[in-house]
Amino acid sequence: MSSDQMPRKKIVKSRKPVRYKVITIKVTSRQKKSLMNVSRSRRTTPNKLIKKAIRPLLENYSDLTVVVNKQEKLNQLQLF
Repeated sequence: MSSDQMPRKKIVKSRKPVRYKVITIKVTSRQKKSLMNVSRSRRTTPNKLIKKAIRPLLENYSDLTVVVNKQEKLNQLQLF
């Protein structure tokens, strides 16, 4: 590279946007009250609190393929 030329700028690719999915859970009124109290005491939202709690469980299993074994019932009566 000669001293006359300027170094080239690196092209920065834009990242794909993250697609979020909605998950709904049901909690009792007592559980909701506890969740609100804990999130208030930690100065966070209930949603962030739940996400932080389940993150270790979800990080390692995104690429896992689940094998389902269907076992036939051996005690079936053979009529024909």
